[in-house]
Formats: sequence, C-alpha cells, structure tokens
Amino acid sequence: MKFMKLGSRPDTFYTNDSVRSVSSEVSSDVMIQVKGTRYLLHKFPLLSKCLRLQKLCSEAPESSQHQIIQLPDFPGGIEAFEICAKFCYGITITLSAYNIVSARCAAEYLQMNEDVEKGNLMYKLEIFLNSCVLQGWKDSVVALHSTKGLPLWAEDLGITSRCIEAIASKVLSNPSKSNLSHSYSRRGRDDTLSCNGAESHRSKHVSKGWWAEDVAELGIDLYWRTMIAIKSRGKVPSNLIGDALRIYASRWLPNISKRLYAEKQVETDHGSDSVNELTSKHRLLLESIISLLPVDRSAVSCGFLLKLLKAANILKASSSSKMELARRVGIQLEEATVGDLLIPNMSHTQETQYDVDIVITILEQFMLQGQSPPTSPPRAKGGFQRQRSRSAENIDFEFQESRRSSSASHSSKLKVAKLVDGYLQVVAREANLPLSKFLQIAEALPGFARLDHDDLYRAIDIYLKGHLELNKTERKLLCRVLDCKKLSMEACTHAAQNELLPLRVVVQVLFFEQARAAMHGGQVTNLPENIKALLASHNDSSRPLGSLVTSKTLRADDQWSMSGLRTPNSNISTLKMKLAENEELDDNYANGIEKSPKFNPICALPNRPKRMFSKLWSINRHGSEKG
Repeated sequence: MKFMKLGSRPDTFYTNDSVRSVSSEVSSDVMIQVKGTRYLLHKFPLLSKCLRLQKLCSEAPESSQHQIIQLPDFPGGIEAFEICAKFCYGITITLSAYNIVSARCAAEYLQMNEDVEKGNLMYKLEIFLNSCVLQGWKDSVVALHSTKGLPLWAEDLGITSRCIEAIASKVLSNPSKSNLSHSYSRRGRDDTLSCNGAESHRSKHVSKGWWAEDVAELGIDLYWRTMIAIKSRGKVPSNLIGDALRIYASRWLPNISKRLYAEKQVETDHGSDSVNELTSKHRLLLESIISLLPVDRSAVSCGFLLKLLKAANILKASSSSKMELARRVGIQLEEATVGDLLIPNMSHTQETQYDVDIVITILEQFMLQGQSPPTSPPRAKGGFQRQRSRSAENIDFEFQESRRSSSASHSSKLKVAKLVDGYLQVVAREANLPLSKFLQIAEALPGFARLDHDDLYRAIDIYLKGHLELNKTERKLLCRVLDCKKLSMEACTHAAQNELLPLRVVVQVLFFEQARAAMHGGQVTNLPENIKALLASHNDSSRPLGSLVTSKTLRADDQWSMSGLRTPNSNISTLKMKLAENEELDDNYANGIEKSPKFNPICALPNRPKRMFSKLWSINRHGSEKG
C-alpha cells in the first residue's frame, strides 16, 4: 500500500459542543455546515485555495460574527472535507488508495485547482493517483472499490475508467502468475511496492488465477466492466475467466435457496418490498455472470452451469438467460450428475418438486450437438488404386477427425443415457409427473445409447408403483420404451413377476428369458399368477400349470421350433393367442397402423423375436436333414 503525506503542522482540529474548530489565536469568522456537522474556521486559509468558497462567501450575506455557508451535497462527507480544510491550514494529511477518490472528488467540488494557487490539492492528488496508486495492484483494486461511494463523481473525473484500465493491464501482462496479489498478502505475505512499482524483496509468486479473488470483492457493476476489459483483449485463457466467474458466484450467491427462504420469512413479517429489491439485485448479478461466460466449452464445468441454472430458477431470471444456460449445459451434459439435474421447480402452475421441463430442454440441446458423419469414406471404383493427391489426403484427414468426433459423441450419449435413467428413477416418484413428460425424457436419446435397459426398467417400475391409477393403454404406452432384449437376467426375473406390467411386456420378457435359458441350458423363472390364470382359463386340459419348462434343459425340437409354436398345447402360442383376444394387440400399440382382424399368433410377436424363431427353425430343419 502506498501513502503520501502533505503538510507539516500538527493536527489542531477539536470538537466542542458538536462543533468542529481549529485552535488558533485568531477568532473564526466563517461557519461551514457539511452533512449536519458545523465547522468554525477562518476565511483566509480556505479562500486562498478554494475557488468555490470564494464565490459562496461573496454571495452569502454578512453577519455580525460568522458568515454561514451550507454545503449539503458535499462529496465524500466530513472526512473528505477535513482533508481539504487541513490542507489549506498546512496540517499534515495522509493520503492512500482508501481515501484518494473521496479527496479528489472533494477537491474538485471546492475547485482547488491551479487557477487559484500553484501546486494546489487537485494537482498533487492527480500526481499521486497516476504515479503511485494506479501503478500497484492492490492500490488499484482498493481505489476502484472505493468509487462505489461516489459513482457519478468518480465517473466524471475518469477515476473509475483509469482504475479498470490499470487492473486489466496488470492481469493481461501475466494472467496466470503475478507477485502483486492482494489476496496473497492477506495470507501473510508482504506485497508492498514502492511508488515506482519496484517489487518488495518479500513478495512471492502466487498460483494461477491470482487476480480472481481480489476482483471478486467488487460490486457487480464494477466487476462486469472490469471483466469486459480483461476479456476484450483476448489474452487471458478462457479457463481463468471461468475460474474467476466461479469465485465471484461463490462469493455473492452462496446458499441462494436458504437465503430466499429466510427472505420469505422477513416478507411475512415486514412486507415484500425489501425482499423484492434484494431478489432483483441477485437476479441482476446472476444474469451479469451469465453474460460473461466464455464461449469455450472447457472454460466452466457443467456442475457450475447447473448451479447457475438452479439459481436462475429460484430468482426467476429471464427466459433468455435460462435458455443460454440450458444450451451450455447441453454441450457438456455428460459431465453432470443426477444431483446436478435436480433443479427445484419454482413455477406455481406445476406441482412437481423438480423442474422437468428445463431438463427436457437440456436434452434437446444435447441432441442438437454434432451430426453423424458417414460410416465409411467413398471407395474408388474398380480394382486398381489411383495416385493419391494432396486434396485426397486432406479429405481423409478430415474424415478421420469427423470419425473421432463421432466416437466422442457416441460415448457422450452412452454416459447421458445412464444419467437420464438415474434422473428418471428420482422424478418417477413425483405423484404429479405426467406420463407424457416421463416418456419425453426417456425417449430423448436414440436406442443405441442404452447398452442395457435395467436402469430404465427400474424407473418404469417406480413410476408404475407411484401411479397406480394408470389404465391399460397408459401402461402400454409407458412400457413401449422398454427393450426386453436388453434386460439382464435379474431384471427379467423381476419383470416376469411384476403384476403392474402389461401382459404383452411380461410375455416378451419370458420369451427372451427362455431363449437365454435354452442357449445356456438353464432353468426358466416360473410364470406369475396372473399369467397362470390366463393360460389355465384357455387350456383344454385340466392339469395344473407349474412352469413353462418341465425339465432343466430345453430341446429346440419341441419348444423353439415353428411346429412347436403351432401346437395347440404350446404355452407360448396359447398365451399369445389369449393376449390377442383379451388385450387387442391389433391396435396402434406398435406403429399406429390398424391391422387385419384375422390375427396370426406369430405376428403378435415383435419383429426381432420372429426372426429369431425363423433362425431356430432353420437350424432345426437343417439338423434333422443331416440326421
């Protein structure tokens, strides 16, 4: 911290009966009132250096003892006035970055310029400000911070812009490391510089982003202007800009939900005006941070963006700010966690605890990132190879890069699919979550993104248990996103006994479970009671139905051949025909196209299982011929 001392006389100001006076053998002849404080002073030292006081004294009426001058709008208050008054009396004053701004504004107000006297206060303050204060890092930050008390005066005198330019130039000179950090000095280091900017022998280099903590002490208006000045040069890495924004947000937006809860309590007791004003300030701060976010993807983490999005929901930020955050989150969604996506819903029109609409928007933005490149480069016609040109090599290079991009995009979709299924398991417990929104989230990703459907099945099971009012059509609609072929053995076992699932889904689960068991020589899970009753009501024989398979191993000849399916005693065929009668499988469940009333039991099976039957039948037939 730099200091400047002016004057040599000792301080002789004193207070008596709420009046400030100066000890002198000469009686006072002027009374100046500043912000409710009265000063009994002398015209001669004051008028010799203050042009404004000269004009006011000439206009003020003469009195018998003291001429009274009112200064109600004096900038900087009584502290700044006493600096100017003591300078006129030659009393020692100490100037630093903490009081230079108020002293400079006060001197401007009193017109203490060179026209009145050479070497006047305004001239000395400008010399100190430009040659010392603005040359040091800490002093520049402190001086800029002090301008918030006199924003209009500091702006008119160019002090604010000069401080911002000084700060930006120091950051730009070495954005990663510096020995000028104010925050570093607060940790016990001495960063004092001499007036010409020479480094103190005790100063040490600090870590990356050395300037972020100091700048975070500024109010949002000054901070925004400072960050714009830093960003405009394009020399500071975007990740450092992102770190600085994260530090600032953690400084001014901590526990925003708890704070607003406390504010609501205050609103109940004292009215809503103060709460609305505080919320507006937070909203302005948040939207300013959003406007400063760097373009680069790696500049800020996805978790930080989602924290900003939560704050935006709580503070009811503008829709454009929310959309910008949703777009940014969509670009790097694979970095998020389920907890990050649990954004509180502040809308009065929706009764769900979490905002699922914003998650749907994020997923839409995620799917808009990148386009699938061609699966293979074009091949030359004919059996000969041609001489490769430089342009062809460039094309191949671009193709390889696009393949790498495609691979990264595919990998991110796999990660996001796991994230979405975990998110669905949480929001599925919401009693007021519409089926349409559950499906919209589940179907947002392509089919290849889910290598298995176990997590999706758990989410569907949770939704069914929490929404028992769903009818048969709605349960079918819910389960259409489930691919039974991608269920593990454990999930199949659970699904086969899940009475909340539509019978069609249970049949598909049992079918693929039997297919797996047949391949590995295992035993198949017993049928649930509802399917046993369905089969028993349609079975001609009165024998009890224990399981689909009576032996531990299955023979392809009688269980999985086409002839076995056509046999009236086949359980699978019987079950399919019964489902065709009872559940009207010829409706628009699959593709919305109405089918013929004559329903073939084989057609009731999904496309891929039917192809599986064809392969098994073909294998069986060829085996019989060879035998």
